[in-house]
Amino acid sequence: MNDRERFLATMYYRERDRCPWGEMGFWPDTLERWHKEGWSKDISLNEFFGFDRLREQVDVSLGFIPSFSWEVLEETERYRIVRQGTGVIAKEFKGELSFHMPQWLKFPLETRHDWENEIKPRLNHESQGRYPDNWEQRVKEWRQRDFPLTMRMGSIFGWLRNWMGMEGIAVAIYDDPSWVQDMMDYMAEFCCACGKRALEDLDLDYILLWEDMAYKSGPLISPQMFRQFMLEPYKKLTSFIRDHGVDLIIVDSDGYAEPLIPLWIEGGVNGFYPIERAADMDAIHLRKRFGRELRLLGGIDKRAMISGPKAIDSELANVMPLIKEGGYIPWCDHHVPPDVSLENYLYYVKRMKEASLLRH
Repeated sequence: MNDRERFLATMYYRERDRCPWGEMGFWPDTLERWHKEGWSKDISLNEFFGFDRLREQVDVSLGFIPSFSWEVLEETERYRIVRQGTGVIAKEFKGELSFHMPQWLKFPLETRHDWENEIKPRLNHESQGRYPDNWEQRVKEWRQRDFPLTMRMGSIFGWLRNWMGMEGIAVAIYDDPSWVQDMMDYMAEFCCACGKRALEDLDLDYILLWEDMAYKSGPLISPQMFRQFMLEPYKKLTSFIRDHGVDLIIVDSDGYAEPLIPLWIEGGVNGFYPIERAADMDAIHLRKRFGRELRLLGGIDKRAMISGPKAIDSELANVMPLIKEGGYIPWCDHHVPPDVSLENYLYYVKRMKEASLLRH
């Protein structure tokens, strides 16, 4: 089977030769460590680890056009304060802390005036640069592919949270709920409009959405707020995607997001990742609760990869029923962090491949 056939057979519970091999991603500092430990940057990671081609994305831009001007506002030996392309002012750390989350200092979206004058004009689906100049040639190439093809189609809550900060959007939900609703409705319309051409020109295999709207102990907003503000925008977005022939719609959220999964499903989502183990997410439990309709990706504890062979074997043993059943692809429960040695990760890859051969 080729990579596309294997991926689709796995996602739709059909007969296949094995489970797909791949990974969600790697922190840059992880790759620097592995380079020192023996991986040559001249060899692609897919080739080095013998992975399938699973996450090819069409190059459609749903970001700000134009972006904010990137600027260094202050710099020391330990950190630098920058204005990012999103307009956020952040304190980025150097050295051993470089892979940690920045400290967010100021956000570009604080008022209705900011939304109308600074943010919305950058979210025009007709802006030049949404699609590459060589789009027609890329379409011809993608139509001949033997690997699964996806497109990222945005966010309803997560991007607004990024532009406003968690405190900002939480306060706005209470102080000006109609404004929050207007923005979320607009985001759904914008994402549909941006993705329309790609959905019409290509037979995409799946769509990725992004939210990151949970932390270790639970969601960042309540299920009731999700239902009030987000459910209808989600239905609009997922219906648009399905009307254009793509059935598999997968949402990405870290943290303990389980209380929101029923609402995502009601809103038209049928896939979830990365199943963060440190937040008490568990792929086996999710399959038992939500059934085969909810496809799952991830769920291998990064802490096991850090710990070594015994913990890795335990993690793979936990998800073996899903590997056999289908509708699941094992990978790390987020990007592989730099605490993971190349030796341990190679052991994980070896054991994951052995588990994925479906001969057990």
